[in-house]
Amino acid sequence: MATVAPPPSKRQRREALERTQIQQDVTPAVVEAGSFKARFVDNDGNQLAETIEVPLADATEKNVSLLLNTLLGREREEFTPYRFRIHIPSSNTVIDNYPTPSEFLAVLRKHGIENPFETTITLAAEPQAVFKVQAVTRMSNRIPGHGEAILAAQFSPKTSSLLATGSGDNTARLWNTDSGTPKCTLKGHSGWVLALAWRPDGQYLATGSMDKTVRIWDESGQPVGRPLNGHAKWITSIAWQPFHLWRDDTPRLASASKDATIRIWIANTGRTEHVLSGHKGSVSCVRWGGTDLIYSASQDKTVKVWDAVSGTLKHTLASHAHWVNHLALSTDFVLRTAFFDHTNNVPASTEEKRAKAKERFEKAAKQQGKIAERVISASDDFTMYLWDPAQGTKPLARLLGHQKQVNHVSFSPDGTLIASAGWDNHIKIWGRDGKFLTTLRGHVAPVYQCAFSADSRLLCSGSRDTTLKVWDMRSFKLSVDLPGHEDEVYALDWSLDGRLVGSGGKDKAVRLWRN
Repeated sequence: MATVAPPPSKRQRREALERTQIQQDVTPAVVEAGSFKARFVDNDGNQLAETIEVPLADATEKNVSLLLNTLLGREREEFTPYRFRIHIPSSNTVIDNYPTPSEFLAVLRKHGIENPFETTITLAAEPQAVFKVQAVTRMSNRIPGHGEAILAAQFSPKTSSLLATGSGDNTARLWNTDSGTPKCTLKGHSGWVLALAWRPDGQYLATGSMDKTVRIWDESGQPVGRPLNGHAKWITSIAWQPFHLWRDDTPRLASASKDATIRIWIANTGRTEHVLSGHKGSVSCVRWGGTDLIYSASQDKTVKVWDAVSGTLKHTLASHAHWVNHLALSTDFVLRTAFFDHTNNVPASTEEKRAKAKERFEKAAKQQGKIAERVISASDDFTMYLWDPAQGTKPLARLLGHQKQVNHVSFSPDGTLIASAGWDNHIKIWGRDGKFLTTLRGHVAPVYQCAFSADSRLLCSGSRDTTLKVWDMRSFKLSVDLPGHEDEVYALDWSLDGRLVGSGGKDKAVRLWRN
């Protein structure tokens, strides 16, 4: 029998009667009349347009973005979306999240600006991606095939219809993501495939294994050349030389190993060009920067910076108190995609391809007019450091906040955000200068990896709790929760055109997620 609610008491009846007799207040929230003076600057502090008065009632971020485009004399088709940060005059305070018109005055008064109509407010404009990536919301395919856990996954830079995965069953596999079917199996390794990396032009894939070798394969799954032998222990990480740095069209490849060395191979001949030795412990991660520097992180608590041409050590960055697990460069995305971008215009000749790749790199790395490639290192000492090796061996910032080891770190494609994933079940988001922005809470077990979407507006994370989660980088809230894996999620990647997320883990099946 259904529970019957007791009749309302005398007091409840009296209050209900009073409520019906009072007229409700239906006046809308008042946006104070008035305006403020806005001065627009870019990230380096250079003024973009003349100071202009903006009415408070219309000061939404979208309207201010349109206003700035108009001031810069752009045609409607060329409008760039902007995101604004508010610099408080005569103090170093920066408000990262742009308030709504009704909150605007309250926010300014909170920071000590009593009369904004007489003060000039500086708005730092950050251009956003012109295209928009939709959050993935559903699992479109579950593709079995691997016989053991999937340890690494990466989409081809050329097309999102090709995903490569490496597994504990001693093979790597290529998957056709359009049809959701296996394309081919790359057999040859005799140990777990721990690392893989697509060449920036998308033609070849390199795989590194527990069997101490690196192998190179073409897009159809055929081996190219002989295996690269030389390391004394297993391969932990692989990095290709950025496309615009190839000398006489010969790509090079760096592999890091548990034997504490990094080897630079000439990919066409399989010859070792340099052996970079100097680390005292296993090298956990290697990155090849756009200025021909190689960055390596090791369990000897240091990050080393090498000159790739001469094979010599340039800097040792020693600040961590425990193993360094992972590295990310502020230019990772453009180096990985070379001359492929959202327009799908691929240049015809090699020279044009190189010029486009170089131009994209320089645009991503430029700060205050000079090229500054930043490196972030994540460690078992619960901290991260931000470095600019061009300026010296002192870290620019120490990023504190994780309660346990930090597993993975990545820069957003536009270089403005840093995401770190840790064993404390949290993802933390930091500004480009290492300033803490927020913690994304939602996972209930260690977070292994995270990947930004190509427009930097979304972040996807994979965890031991068997879920993937997509986070909105504007509001820093959970956008979509993606259950579907049956066990821990070790590897994930967001395709470079933003259509798909591919993930794999302990349950051995590749899963594809799309909008």
